[in-house]
Amino acid sequence: MRTITFFNNKGGVGKTTTVYHVAWMLSELGIKTIAIDLDPQSNLTSMFLTDERLEKVYDENLPVTILDAINPIVNGDPSVPVHIENITDNLGLILGNLALSTFEDNLSDAWLKCLNEEIYSFRITSIFKTIIDEATRRFQAEVILIDVGPNLGAINRAVTISSDYIIMPVASDLFSLQGIKNLGTTLNIWKRQWNQRKQLRPINLSVPIPENNTNPVGYIVMQYSAKESRPVKSYLKWANRIPNVFREFVLGVNNETISNVELDSNCIALLKHYRSLAPMSMEAHKPIFLLKPADGAIGAHVYAVRKSYEEFKALTEKILEKCP
Repeated sequence: MRTITFFNNKGGVGKTTTVYHVAWMLSELGIKTIAIDLDPQSNLTSMFLTDERLEKVYDENLPVTILDAINPIVNGDPSVPVHIENITDNLGLILGNLALSTFEDNLSDAWLKCLNEEIYSFRITSIFKTIIDEATRRFQAEVILIDVGPNLGAINRAVTISSDYIIMPVASDLFSLQGIKNLGTTLNIWKRQWNQRKQLRPINLSVPIPENNTNPVGYIVMQYSAKESRPVKSYLKWANRIPNVFREFVLGVNNETISNVELDSNCIALLKHYRSLAPMSMEAHKPIFLLKPADGAIGAHVYAVRKSYEEFKALTEKILEKCP
């Protein structure tokens, strides 16, 4: 099993859309996958579920969200009642919850008290690993994909130390470069701090704690405009600065200068903006590469749908290669 978190300090770069489409493509490839919505905005959940299901879950307060798995653990229940929504036979979803942000304070407090060797604090800090392990066992998942919010808070810290890999979806602009710098610096701080806490793990702690082997494996440049299959000039101005910023601030190396993003081995993909297909996808609650004529994908859209399948398949295979 591999756990891959898609993370960027900057919002609005297509992170959630990427998680959604990669999860669906993994399912298409026959790989048992769970997508976990750990962004309190819960946009990933709304992409997967129909309006009817969303209303039933949240209007009736059904105990099926990530928070309903967290609360019993916080209250000392040894069981892990995590609900996995079946999307397909190969694809499950752990639903988000807007109230997840209320859990930030618990995690912040636990992070500090781990330095006091408190069992409960280690249990809380390890809560996402506990949930991931249980969901993996029950669904027999091979891949876990996690969507998180665009911040450097306690939830995302607990998620990243429980992840195997980090992928950064980025836009080609100034603020995305700043986001890479912020995130890279913070990930390294979090790793160092958790390694310090791991040495203080209580001997009688009954739950596994995160190993903290998180590996940032690359970035995906999102939503560029294409001309003859290449990014246009305005995007290249910023895109070509990404490789060196990623290497310096995320990987901690700057012994080589790369002037072209397309030549960077850390660039997993350059994804186009599928403009007219995106609203169809949202309306149909299916990925753009599975849209049918009944969903509105007719005429020129048929070719675009077919092309998007090829591109997302290549992206997904590259992610699997990067995250063995």
